[in-house]
Amino acid sequence: MSEVNVHPNLHIREFEGPLDLLYSLITKNDIDIFDIPISEITEMYMDYLERMKSLDMEIASEFIVMAATLIHIKSRIMLPSKADLASGENEEDPREELVISLLRYKRCKMLAGELRKRNELYRDCYYRVPATAKEMEVDIVYPPQEFVPSEFEKAIDNICKRNEVRFADISAKITHILKRDKLSVRERMKSVWLKISGRGKIFFHELFEGGKADKTDKVVSFLAVLELLRNNRIDATQKKPFDVILIEEKGKAK
Repeated sequence: MSEVNVHPNLHIREFEGPLDLLYSLITKNDIDIFDIPISEITEMYMDYLERMKSLDMEIASEFIVMAATLIHIKSRIMLPSKADLASGENEEDPREELVISLLRYKRCKMLAGELRKRNELYRDCYYRVPATAKEMEVDIVYPPQEFVPSEFEKAIDNICKRNEVRFADISAKITHILKRDKLSVRERMKSVWLKISGRGKIFFHELFEGGKADKTDKVVSFLAVLELLRNNRIDATQKKPFDVILIEEKGKAK
């Protein structure tokens, strides 16, 4: 028969470990966990261990390690290193790591207490799986099905066909408009060139008979002027924004 190796849980009175003892001393003496007076807490901790004469040193090694840690932190606070004194910079607080460990222990202790309360409250409760309608011998009456898949598919096909026809018509119309506008610009270029070549120069508003024209005519005329400029056939000048535009035949501008 093999021997079972059982590691005993250490309980020094009501304390389960060094952090538990340290946290209890801080709480009992109303000490700020973020500003621990390390000298006082070390004395309280060592005094408590000293009173435990029957302490098994092999089992309580973690408590001794914590005592050594407290003494080391105390010595670092009282005797800063030579490097820090030479540089004149403030050394990091040696209590920082201890504070982080205590905060983690505090959080675990609070969670453990909450779990203990829930266990006491719900340990005699049993979870019951909801019964199905079949198990309860209940007949389920489904409402009439108003959705007919075949009719829905027909409706989708009709919509797709209508969209194809509609978009085809729009595409044809757009193509026709673009061709018409392209022809209109070319025709307008000819008329603008004839007016400029006959007079040598002309103002843009003089391209329209009576000085009046609709918006479409103005846009087409402006595009015609831009095309003539791009082809290096004319020159156009404007002294300031929104001023009149003077159009001259290329090579005749003064």
